[in-house]
Amino acid sequence: MTSHSAPASVSVDLRPVRRALLSVTDKTGLVEFARVLDSHGVELVSTGGTAKALRDAGLTVKDISELTGFPEMLDGRVKTLHPKVHGGILHMRGNAEHVAAVESHGIEPIDMVVVNLYAFEKTAQKPGVNFADVIENIDIGGPSMVRSAAKNFEDVAIVTSVDDYLRLSEELEAQKGSLSRATRWRLAKQAFAVTAAYDAGIATALEAIEAPLGAAAFSMELPETLRIIDRRSQTLRYGENPHQKAALYVDGSGKGVAAAEQLQGKELSYNNLVDLDACWELVSEFDAAADAVVAIIKHTNPCGASTGATVLEAYKRALEADPISAFGGVIGINREVDGAAAEEIAKLFVEAIVAPGFTQEALERFAAKKNLRLVKIVPAETPRVIKQVSGGLLVQDADRLRITEAELKVVTERTPTQEEMRALLFSWRVCKHVKSNAIVYARYSDGHGQTVGVGAGQMSRVDAARFGAMKAVLPLAGTVAASDAFFPFPDGLETIAAAGATAVIQPGGSVKDADVIAAANRLGVAMVFTGARHFRHG
Repeated sequence: MTSHSAPASVSVDLRPVRRALLSVTDKTGLVEFARVLDSHGVELVSTGGTAKALRDAGLTVKDISELTGFPEMLDGRVKTLHPKVHGGILHMRGNAEHVAAVESHGIEPIDMVVVNLYAFEKTAQKPGVNFADVIENIDIGGPSMVRSAAKNFEDVAIVTSVDDYLRLSEELEAQKGSLSRATRWRLAKQAFAVTAAYDAGIATALEAIEAPLGAAAFSMELPETLRIIDRRSQTLRYGENPHQKAALYVDGSGKGVAAAEQLQGKELSYNNLVDLDACWELVSEFDAAADAVVAIIKHTNPCGASTGATVLEAYKRALEADPISAFGGVIGINREVDGAAAEEIAKLFVEAIVAPGFTQEALERFAAKKNLRLVKIVPAETPRVIKQVSGGLLVQDADRLRITEAELKVVTERTPTQEEMRALLFSWRVCKHVKSNAIVYARYSDGHGQTVGVGAGQMSRVDAARFGAMKAVLPLAGTVAASDAFFPFPDGLETIAAAGATAVIQPGGSVKDADVIAAANRLGVAMVFTGARHFRHG
């Protein structure tokens, strides 16, 4: 058997690849990469389904059992956990004792390991998944090989991502079947990150299972240990300001704003992403099958939001609420954007638009706006919100509370009209996405809701009521108002009534509730309590 130890006169930077072990769950690009290896005379060793895929493609493959002299057993649980596998990976080629030991036991060197792991988290997240299936999808042999190969990166290349196949193929061609130390080190670091994330996913999922019987019952409690292992997908030009560094990290789900597909325009900035997330969260409050919804966001607060029968109608109504603030904003739309809507939106300077899709006609119309960022999103459920504070993290469940008309408590002598009630429910959903203290004036006309004035981020509730009225472009007479938290004194409600609103929705719960209700009755304002608040501090 040929030893892979190199004479002292040969550079130790390059390592030839003569034997590769391939065992992958994701077979994307596998055959093409294996053909590249084969073209450089690399012996292919493989397991199970991976070996079959390679043979079906006409490649010569040695079964792992032929290498080890031991059959796969226990339903595949034991196939690569063998000294002839790990000895072949772990022995140091420049260490005479290591080389002598493997030769004495007939262990053949393995110079490359190509492994990706069972999709454990996908299995664990399936509705009603059986506990036994969760456990069975914990990969043992794969992570063991990955760690062995990564540890011995000086001699072995560990490949854990299909994204590396092309780059490695090009280097193998350029280096006549060898890989550089820099490449092996890069792959090793990536491999340890893969096993760390994999183990974290297992630990997090198992920690949430209350009882290991039958269908896996997952607890909704916050975890004992918070594990965040997201991958950096891009380095941003800067953060909120040019002197701040920033990057975007993704959780691997392929969903949400972080993984959205940018169809055109300049690179998304840190602030773009924050605003896109804010407007997408707002429009996601509404059922796209029932209403088209458009939200125009500036600095995470809506300056206009509306429902409509079409995207075009919803956009016109959202813009009408505050056309000055809308300039340079970010737009969220809960339906596919068509050509008619694109024609109208293109008249306004907009930083970015996020939607579940764009028709070809819309894309053609937006193409003339070279700097406009178009972002196509796959919706994602955000279960928790994480915020950094000095020395640690704050974690809370995402605010997914929805209030129905049946859950509202009318506390005034006058009951809201049906039109007022619809406007109240619309304004309440929008108010949830406005920074505290928040007051949202809205109306309901022609079967759809529309914001009229938004008072965001004020230090007092009465100031939020004044500011929202001040921002109104449309008439306030006959509008309704939503308050994200209770009125501590009657002055906030009195300000709303003076502006022209006829009905109010608020949580209630103040020690001054009786005074606020009395003021509403005196002013003829209908008022309902939700029993829940929607503070949004940041």
